[in-house]
Amino acid sequence: MAAETSSFLDFLAEQAPDLLPARRALPAAHDGFEAPHGTTIVAATYADGVLVAGDRRVTMGNVIAHREYDKVFPADGHSAIAIAGTAGLAVELVKLFQLELEHHEKIEGTALSLVGKASRLTTMVRGNLALAMQGLAVVPLFAGYDLAKGVGRIFSYDVTGGRSEERGVAATGSGSVYARGSLKKLYHEGMSEPDVVLAAVQALYDAADDDSATGGPDLTRRLFPRVALVTADGYRQLPQDEVAEIARSVVEGRLEAPDGPRAAVL
Repeated sequence: MAAETSSFLDFLAEQAPDLLPARRALPAAHDGFEAPHGTTIVAATYADGVLVAGDRRVTMGNVIAHREYDKVFPADGHSAIAIAGTAGLAVELVKLFQLELEHHEKIEGTALSLVGKASRLTTMVRGNLALAMQGLAVVPLFAGYDLAKGVGRIFSYDVTGGRSEERGVAATGSGSVYARGSLKKLYHEGMSEPDVVLAAVQALYDAADDDSATGGPDLTRRLFPRVALVTADGYRQLPQDEVAEIARSVVEGRLEAPDGPRAAVL
């Protein structure tokens, strides 16, 4: 008998507010408490749409908590979300965001625009501010294919829910400074799919080279970055065999040039 609303979050806030992460009462953290944190994620637009990629490592202080974590997810058919920050809360935010977009489409009969989706995520990130102030921050990247404009677009967020549209490339997480620096030197507008995937894997390698919380390609365990592409045809995650082949070529190249490819001065 609830009033109809196209927002699943609004419905949940009215009917069962205790199920929202931000509404939960948390006990005081004891000294030395460390929550598992996801680290580096990157995004880049290219000729056919937009790429989103992330390493696989989750850390807890100076300990590797997980080596095979997924940080890149489909938000809906034409958008992707990648997560950095408190791992458990981040995955919960992703699931709620997926439900939010699905609920709106079922109620309204049409999907939100890409900017509309980005705005809904803004509300969700801002709703986590109280937990972020306790050290449980979630900082996502959102990217998708704008069907109206025919281009890929990227949106980044800060812990307060502030949203910025990024031009070309974006990175978030502990290794983001190194990943972004690497990626923007290799990036140019209108890159092909193979080139942008290679540039993203190179950027994540550089992040792992300088940031201990970022995991590089693990050839012994066969662990490689997650890479997703969003085009006019929809969301597509690259098969791990394909990413593995690219990662191995990067590692082999680093045997000759440990600091990676050099960008032209001019």
